[in-house]
Amino acid sequence: MILNDIADQLTRGVESVGDTLSETFFEPVIRLGVTGLARSGKTVFITSLVANLMDRGRMPQLAAAAEGRIAAAFLQPQPDDTVPRFDFETHLAALTARQPHWPDSTRAVSELRLSLRVRPTGLLAGFSGPRTVHLDIVDYPGEWLLDLSLLDKDYDQWSAETLARIDARPTAAAYLDLARGEDSAAALDEPRAQALARAYTAYLSAARDAGFSDCTPGRFLLPGDLEGSPVLTFAPLPSNDQAGRRSLRREMARRFEAYKARVVKPFFRDHFARIDRQVVLVDALGAIHKGPQAVEDMRHAMSDILSAFRPGRNAFLTQLLMGKRVEKILFAATKADHLHQAQHQRLTAIMEALTRDARDRARFAGADTQAMSIAALRATVEETRSHKGEEFDMVRGFLLDTGKEAAMYPGALPEDPAHLLVPAQTGAERWLDGDYNVMRFAPAPLTLKPGEGPPHIRLDRAAQFLIGDRL
Repeated sequence: MILNDIADQLTRGVESVGDTLSETFFEPVIRLGVTGLARSGKTVFITSLVANLMDRGRMPQLAAAAEGRIAAAFLQPQPDDTVPRFDFETHLAALTARQPHWPDSTRAVSELRLSLRVRPTGLLAGFSGPRTVHLDIVDYPGEWLLDLSLLDKDYDQWSAETLARIDARPTAAAYLDLARGEDSAAALDEPRAQALARAYTAYLSAARDAGFSDCTPGRFLLPGDLEGSPVLTFAPLPSNDQAGRRSLRREMARRFEAYKARVVKPFFRDHFARIDRQVVLVDALGAIHKGPQAVEDMRHAMSDILSAFRPGRNAFLTQLLMGKRVEKILFAATKADHLHQAQHQRLTAIMEALTRDARDRARFAGADTQAMSIAALRATVEETRSHKGEEFDMVRGFLLDTGKEAAMYPGALPEDPAHLLVPAQTGAERWLDGDYNVMRFAPAPLTLKPGEGPPHIRLDRAAQFLIGDRL
């Protein structure tokens, strides 16, 4: 096992040297990872970002676009022929159709290359023509990212932590009854193992629907061609010192290690370890709507996500000798269009508080981090209405479930994020000062002028932070 790890590291080192030399002396490549927790809008983010980089009329905060230095942007074949292509054209067609609809969500890794012809600035502007900068966007499920935290745990540790974390959750009651009633020291019985894995998968699905983020192992929810395989047929069990070599518990532990070796490590090696810019999308409003426990779970998930990164600067020698590091990390609260702009700063402050520990550790390691509230596709318009002598800042759009137009006032987010984080950290079951409502809006019909991408909120600022320095 150790020899295999050494060989993998040497292979990655050789590949890193080749990539670094190519990017330094020829055409630079920005490898941008896009991930997020469930229903955070990864597909819409990538689609709108690419569309707005190709037609830059709505990108004034991206300096290279505002200064007219991006001469052209065009899609090219991606460099990795073994990874599915991100289906940009189909997703854009869904968002811009006469009756638009949200595209399908991310279920596996995909990739897209957007090449930009950029005119130089400064002293070089008069001596050289435009250069090509490649933006390789890698889309992957956030559940897979959380799996990287499993690499530092064994089965006993993972089981104990998982069972303790879910003990008080009503959604886990059925699985906990089954697990605690199981004799894990008995000989392996495959139908029993499958029943436990199915029950645990059902819990994960219910937990995700309830707004919880810690849904690992991620492939249980997105199995792909691994569905039904032994590598996905395990579950956390209470400790049992009597479990022998051929027991159910020992087999569960073996399969847990196989999952790390054959599923998690290849993902880290082939995709994640090659990323140098990263955006993590978060449906913070959805978690707030679900309640304090969902918010606290999201805070822990943000910390676990950052622990998977290798933050720092990609100096030339560092990249040659140690491989790529993640230089910039953006934590973005999505669906800002569900709030009036008067509350956007409050949403950003909540996002900053949720990711404070994670961002501090990344900055200490030399990475640049930022929290932001965005909407990759604006689905609402703002208005102010009077009711019983009070003014309410609202948003209006078409409801996803009925198609009818409606205006919504979701409630006022607190000015001090501690008013949300303290109840979450102390285990409160509900907010003391009321609920926060969330409506699901459908994309609005669009009429785009030539040179304009889809309407958004602060997508240009996100692009400037993530790639502006390389343009």
